[in-house]
Parts: sequence; C-alpha cells; structure tokens
Amino acid sequence: MKPASRIEATIDILSKGHLARVPLDTTVGDYMRVRRYIGAKDRSETAERVYNVTRAHARLHWWLEKLKADITPRNRVIAWLMLGEKIPVKRLADLFDGSKYAPNALSEDETRLAQALEGQDLDSPEMPEAVRAECPPDYETALRSLFGNDFLKEMQAMLTPAPLDLRVNLFLAQKDKVMKFLEADNVKTTETPYSPWGLRCEGKAFLSRTKASQKGWVEIQDEGSQLIAYLCGAKPGMQVLDYCAGAGGKTLALGSAMLRKGRIVAMDLDEKRLMKGKERYKKAQITDIIEIRPLSDEKHRRWLKRQKGTFDIVLLDVPCSGTGTWRRNPDMRWRVYGPSLEELKTIQTEIVEKAAPCVKPGGILVYATCSLLEDENERQIERFLASHPDFEIEPLEPGKGLGSPFMRLTPARHGTDGFFAARLRRRSE
Repeated sequence: MKPASRIEATIDILSKGHLARVPLDTTVGDYMRVRRYIGAKDRSETAERVYNVTRAHARLHWWLEKLKADITPRNRVIAWLMLGEKIPVKRLADLFDGSKYAPNALSEDETRLAQALEGQDLDSPEMPEAVRAECPPDYETALRSLFGNDFLKEMQAMLTPAPLDLRVNLFLAQKDKVMKFLEADNVKTTETPYSPWGLRCEGKAFLSRTKASQKGWVEIQDEGSQLIAYLCGAKPGMQVLDYCAGAGGKTLALGSAMLRKGRIVAMDLDEKRLMKGKERYKKAQITDIIEIRPLSDEKHRRWLKRQKGTFDIVLLDVPCSGTGTWRRNPDMRWRVYGPSLEELKTIQTEIVEKAAPCVKPGGILVYATCSLLEDENERQIERFLASHPDFEIEPLEPGKGLGSPFMRLTPARHGTDGFFAARLRRRSE
C-alpha cells in the first residue's frame, strides 16, 4: 500500500468504528480480515494510526471545536496528521490527492483547517487539564479523588501503548532458559520488576515464530494480570476455583504455579469463550488438572451450590468497567459496549455472594478487577465484609510496592495496566 492508501484505510476504519457497537480492536480485525491483500507492515502502520487518533480523541476534538471544524473521522485524521505526525500542509495535499485508493482531495475548508493547525502542538496550554488527560467527564470526579495531585501524570501514562509482557510456564521451563531461547529467535526480554513469572519484550516481537511459544513455555499476559494469579498463592495439590475464567489466562498461570498437581475448576457464563482455553491448557500441558464448567449450563450452577467449603482458593476476576485497560482499549474511555457501571456493580456483588461460600475455612478469596474505580474495588470489599464477618482482609506487605492492604497497580507507578486485587481469608472458626 502507498502512504496515501494507509491514510484512506485509517479514515475508513474510524468511520466504521464511529457507528459500530463493538470494540475498536474488533472493528480493526474485521476490516483487515476481509482484505487479505493488505501486507503485514501496512496492517501494523494503519492499526497504529487508528489507535493513535483514538488516544488523542479529546485533544483532537478540542482543536476541531476551537477552529469551528466539523468533528468527522476525516477531520480527526487530518488533525492528527498535522498535530501528531507533524506533516506539512504541502505533503498533506499530496497524500489527499483523490487518486485511486487515496483520500479525496482536500476541500477549501480542510485546507484552511490544515493551515491553521500547521506548527501547533497536540497538547495546548489553553486546554483544560481533563482534556490533556483524555479523561471522560463521567469519570473525572472519581479519578481526581483517587489520584489527587497525580491525576494528570497518572492519566497521561495511559496514553502510551502498553508493553508486551510474557508469563513463563515454570512447569515446563525456567526463566533463564526461556530468555536464551527467545533471544536465539531475535526476541530480547528483561525480567519484569514485580511478577516472578514475567518477562518484558524489548521492541516488537513475533512470538508465534519462536520455539518458546510453540512449546508452550510462554503466554502473553500483562504483568499486572500475572500478579493477580500470583496473589492467590496457589500451590501443588490445592483445590482452586477460577469462577470468572474467561479464555483462561489466569487459569493457565494458576496451573503453572501448581506444577500440574491438584485441581482447578474453570467457570464462566460465556461458554464459547471458556472453551477457547482448552487448546491453551493442552499446549501448556496442564489439561489433566482443569475441569471446565460453563455457568450457562444449569447442571453446573446446581453443582456450584453443593460446593460449600470445598476450595482452598477462589479467584473472582469479575466483569468491570475496564478503566485500567485504557492503554490497550482507548475507545473504552468514550464508549460503553456492555453493562453500565451501576449494572456492573450489581453483577460484581452477585458473583461474590455466589462464590464466597465455596471457600473452605482458612481458605483464600481473591477479588480482582482491571478497573481504577473505587466503587468497583474498595467499596465492594467494604460492602462484602460488612455482611460476611467470617472473612477478613489479609493485607499485602507494604514493602513490595504493590499497595496495602490491597493491590493497586497503575501504568504510571508500575508499568502495568490498572488492576485492583483484594486477598481475603475465611476465618477458621
């Protein structure tokens, strides 16, 4: 593809995403899937530009409103090219020339817009702080309360792309061995600062071509997500319930920590997503200890009611607003694709009430989200403990830098996605 064609593809994707009711990554994936003629480099550059425009959503809108320009996907891309990529007006006109597979020629209004933006910076000192922070109005009060004076710093840390983290399957290979094999396949890594299982890739990595990936030695998993599984403290021989298992990322981490000894029951309401874990478990060689029980099946719901006091560990990685994943999903700042926040809080409460009885006396309940909001985190734990005196907080050690008594991770402080986790122990008596 020519440079102009990549820009036209960017405008096309953003136009589809503007009307779509599905997340941006799905829109991008669907667009590329039916256009197999687009090469890997072109896909990468186009997707990167789409995400960059989306990350600059509030700032681009501010500039367009200031200059009294229509807020359209095409104008957003023009503004991004001028402000984010610093393309001169003359070059912009060459790219928007109306030739085959290129964007239509610039109109007079678009030319004036580009001329007004030339030499300007994406971040203007005139912008309100919330605009520079790309903070949606619905979340501003809650996030200012959480971050205080660090509000802008914390929010801007979520405007950069996330690193590529790997979790080593210690059941199959040790980290030093995995690092050597990855380097032999031109993938350089460093150890993650907090997770004892993690590696962070330097630059872009094509993992599918590596021996470590093919052998099931590594899985792509953000360090923060790894730490949720690590906090569970799973050991060989334990009985573990992963109640919101999804496609199995944390189930895999738990199985690796247990060295394929014990039992993990993986449950989720989305049976299709739950079944996606099967091949991953097989590749990691931990299938033997995993039971898959979709909650969409009445017999598994009845089974759950009979499991009172059965499990050493119950992990609840509950559905949430996903505010901690804005680095990866910048469109989620501005659009809600699933339940509202109030609906999510109700779902979270129901999940804890259903799963908590499964923890045996002396056992551990881990409640986790990828949300930054206290309403989904601390307030939910307070509510649960107020009506369940048989559970108590097991505080994290303050010296580990992950927060205390609960784990709170943010991109600015830890280089991970935003995560929350509370570790609760059921009293023996």
